[in-house]
Amino acid sequence: MPSWLEQVDVGLMVSHRRLLDRRRLPRALGPWVLDSGGFTELSMFGEWQTTPTAYVAAVRRYADEIGNLEWAAPQDWMCEPFMLERTGLDVAEHQRRTIANLVELRTLAPDLPFVPVLQGWTLDDYLNHADAYTAAGIDLVREFLVGLGSVCRRQGTAEIARIVCAFTPLRLHGFGMKARGITRIRPWLTSADSLAWSLRGRHTVCTHGAKTCANCLPFALAWRRAMLERRARHGVQLVLGEWAS
Repeated sequence: MPSWLEQVDVGLMVSHRRLLDRRRLPRALGPWVLDSGGFTELSMFGEWQTTPTAYVAAVRRYADEIGNLEWAAPQDWMCEPFMLERTGLDVAEHQRRTIANLVELRTLAPDLPFVPVLQGWTLDDYLNHADAYTAAGIDLVREFLVGLGSVCRRQGTAEIARIVCAFTPLRLHGFGMKARGITRIRPWLTSADSLAWSLRGRHTVCTHGAKTCANCLPFALAWRRAMLERRARHGVQLVLGEWAS
């Protein structure tokens, strides 16, 4: 929730769709990252209706008024089969548009921290997308972070582990991770965001004034602490920043 930005100093992920209509923006106490809201926008409309120019203007406002923005997701195109049906396009075209958008955003605002996102469905898809980034002059190895998209619904599969392992030299961020996914592939991730706490909170009676804990800050923080403790028990050496989204 946007108001959490001014209440806690832990890493948060906040969606552009939750921020864009706010006249007053919170001032962030800690680091945060911006989700573009692409999954919702493509699911609703089958295309991006927010223009790159409008998105850049919004991100610049967030960076200036909220502060502490670490990075922002581009207007990428997810590659789940149901999303391809919604847009009527294929994986290759979604990948092409994802790269084209990043290039346009960085051209419009080279000072804003937009990160590349790898999209695909099979391992070959992701490898082809990485090659396409190289052909576009974007060296993913030199990027401070690379998002890994279209993984939220299949994190328990062996294929996802193979995909993540294939990009070991990269500093990867896992979008929409579940607890099981973080546990399975955390050694190869630099950071991750998750809504798993909220899904669990829907079935938890809230003791902080709401009907459930689906949007409960104390519940989200408790889930985050549990994930960090689990990581510590397993002795993972890489830095894993779990973001609450």
